[in-house]
Amino acid sequence: MGGSHSREELISDSDEEEYEEEEENYQDSKDDTPERSSSGRRPKTPSSLDEVAAKLEALKLKYPTSNTPNPSLKNAVKLYLHIGGNTPKAKWVTSEKLTSYAFIKTAKIDGQDGAEDGEESENEEESGDVWWVMKVGNKIRVKVGVEMQLKSFGDQRRVDFVAKGVWAMKFFSDEEYKSFVSKFNDCSFENTYKMESNDANKVKVYGKDFIGWANPEAADDSIWEDADDAFSKSPRSATPVRANQDLREEFEEAANGGIQSLALGALDNSFLVGDSGIQVVKNFTHGIQGKGVYVNFDNGNQRSGLNSVHSTPRKALLMRAETNMLLMSPKTEGKPHTTGLHQLDIETGKIVTEWKFGKDGTEITMRDIANDSKGAQLDPSGATFLGLDDNRLCRWDMRDRNGIVQNLATSTPVLNWTQGHQFSRGTNFQCFATTGDGSIVVGSLDGKIRLYSITSMRQAKTAFPGLGSPITHVDVTFDGKWILGTTDTYLILICTLFTDKDGKTKTGFNGRMGHRVAAPRLLKLTPLDSHLAGVNNKF
Repeated sequence: MGGSHSREELISDSDEEEYEEEEENYQDSKDDTPERSSSGRRPKTPSSLDEVAAKLEALKLKYPTSNTPNPSLKNAVKLYLHIGGNTPKAKWVTSEKLTSYAFIKTAKIDGQDGAEDGEESENEEESGDVWWVMKVGNKIRVKVGVEMQLKSFGDQRRVDFVAKGVWAMKFFSDEEYKSFVSKFNDCSFENTYKMESNDANKVKVYGKDFIGWANPEAADDSIWEDADDAFSKSPRSATPVRANQDLREEFEEAANGGIQSLALGALDNSFLVGDSGIQVVKNFTHGIQGKGVYVNFDNGNQRSGLNSVHSTPRKALLMRAETNMLLMSPKTEGKPHTTGLHQLDIETGKIVTEWKFGKDGTEITMRDIANDSKGAQLDPSGATFLGLDDNRLCRWDMRDRNGIVQNLATSTPVLNWTQGHQFSRGTNFQCFATTGDGSIVVGSLDGKIRLYSITSMRQAKTAFPGLGSPITHVDVTFDGKWILGTTDTYLILICTLFTDKDGKTKTGFNGRMGHRVAAPRLLKLTPLDSHLAGVNNKF
């Protein structure tokens, strides 16, 4: 496709412009060339230098200009605009042959003002609600941040970014390019954390052991050298492969609209939870395929006051050899919290039990649930699972602690809080996942990712600092070596391996990593793909 072809290609400094200029010169020359007289005689030869100069001026000839910037122009760059979207005709065109950029601290992000680089008005400074804004000529004015999806190309002295369009800037020297990248990172840090970008403040934000996270792009990548080999040795699925089938097409084929959650099965089937029920799909190595089987929501308990599912479930969890499913439905539309869940028998399609979350006789809420460990859903007698709320991390048991069978026909059973901790400070947990041995990784609103061992839910063994964006989803490999976190604008891949003082290789779930922490790898859409995805292009 044209868009994919042009999104990272080399931008020529002269090819397109010279072609356009030659065409213009030809047109100008043709229009201004004196015509022959009706008698066929050539026009009179100019008799003086003044007449020659006048004739040349009338031709409006254009000559190639030097790429050397005006020495009096500060922060000079060449500005390009990407046109054509994702069509075969997509290309970069020159927007400004010579312009300049500036970083301005102001409260007027979308407005216009005459502030110079780094200047701000006294009123704005007193209000405290000011941001670093990047201004390029008279065409671009954008708040510095991850929303710009800025991507740098050091070998081309070029940066691409999104600002009501897809733009590229090329610099005239390596020093100017490096200066821009450094200043951009400083402004982004200050906009994100509301403090000056210096070494002391970076230690406050990231911690002494994680100072390499301040600039992941410049970190040592040696830890990633064996990553491809490790992933290539992962066991392959026993399910067949469908040739020439795209994963997105698989989902579109299987989904019948309104899909809210995917319960990925370890056996033959997975389950798409939608507005009207659960669709059963068959697992393949590269996706899923609809089987045409639907499990509609049906309330097996007919006692008054019990609603089967009061709204579309936002979370589904497989249990008991994947014959049962726990469904979480938000108590309030638009909010993730719920005071209970429903247990669905997949084989009969009936809601067999409605459970309530409670602790010390008080009803509490949960925002997410997960299996005790990866693979726990295959246990046919499984009765426990993990729960997460803003400031809670716990384990629930569907069995009564005193061994008394709860009367499901006359009352709503209460889940038993068997282990966990309720944090007094604002941890703002958002999501979590488990490893094969039951270790827990938790993502937070402040972007932090915490690792808990199987022995304690009170104190995290390792806490990775946030990079400014909330963690919306998180997962971890079976062996706990790799963590993948999702934010609205990028994915973050973390390696938890480290070598302790005795020379043993461990993961961050089993020991304190200290300064032996590899910087994460950030995976972002290209500026072009981000722009084409639209305003709500969240992962």
